[in-house]
Amino acid sequence: MNRDSERLFDEYLVTAAATGDRQAYVRLVERWQPRLLRHAWRVLGDAERARDMVQEAWVEILRGLGRLDDAAAFPAWAFRIVTRRCQRQFHRNAREPFEPEEAGEGMEPELPRHHSAEFAAELAIVMQAVGALLAPQRAALALFYIEDLSVAEIAVALDVPPGTVKTRLMHARRKVRALLEGCSDEQR
Repeated sequence: MNRDSERLFDEYLVTAAATGDRQAYVRLVERWQPRLLRHAWRVLGDAERARDMVQEAWVEILRGLGRLDDAAAFPAWAFRIVTRRCQRQFHRNAREPFEPEEAGEGMEPELPRHHSAEFAAELAIVMQAVGALLAPQRAALALFYIEDLSVAEIAVALDVPPGTVKTRLMHARRKVRALLEGCSDEQR
């Protein structure tokens, strides 16, 4: 399925779920659970907390579907609910030392089905560079490039102004580029 048809299918599922269609609820959760988990992990850096926050977010998402005016707004709206849950969790645990952990199962983005060993190696280097970013930059970059959201949708999802999204993307790109250029210099 291409991105446009996936978005249309998600809109259909949101609309059907909002009317009480149980199968649409199930399918919507199946399709969005991995994406929301990855987002929560990028924000929190903790796989177990990410799972807890997404589970809590689903309760809010499913209760609020009937109030969502535009089914096309679902991605940004759902990411925003998860972001806010994660921010609350982060503020509650502000006194605990924070050490981001390696991505847990289901936290890595899905890879294309057919890729070469060279592609996989290059992707691993890029993902390592992305992993070195600050959480707000990593979240903005992933929502833009992996989840294919617009700057306006990312602003809604992260609950920040569009200018802040642009700034985070700019700094993230610069840092990833610098890290990747350092890697290529070391390989020579």
